[in-house]
Amino acid sequence: MKKMIVCAMASIMSFTFIPMQSIAATKTASSMAVTGNAAETATANALMGRLQEIRQIDASTLSAPEKKELRKEVRSIKQELRGIGGGVYISTGALILIIILLIILL
Repeated sequence: MKKMIVCAMASIMSFTFIPMQSIAATKTASSMAVTGNAAETATANALMGRLQEIRQIDASTLSAPEKKELRKEVRSIKQELRGIGGGVYISTGALILIIILLIILL
């Protein structure tokens, strides 16, 4: 009986962690969906336009300080876009834990 419980726990753990690693290895850049009122949408569209301009710049012609400045600008733009988007995110592990607790308690 103890071996069966240990095997079940090992299989659950492997099913939990292995898919996360494979998703992380194959994940590509995703587009940011922005929803909200008109002012937020206009701001988000302007920021996305600036990101596209930065991506189209030929980096080989820039000096090191200019590249560093562009990287800082991209980070700040992405941070602003995350702030505009808002939302609540729950990790997969937390979701599984919540489901298990609900099953046990109900």
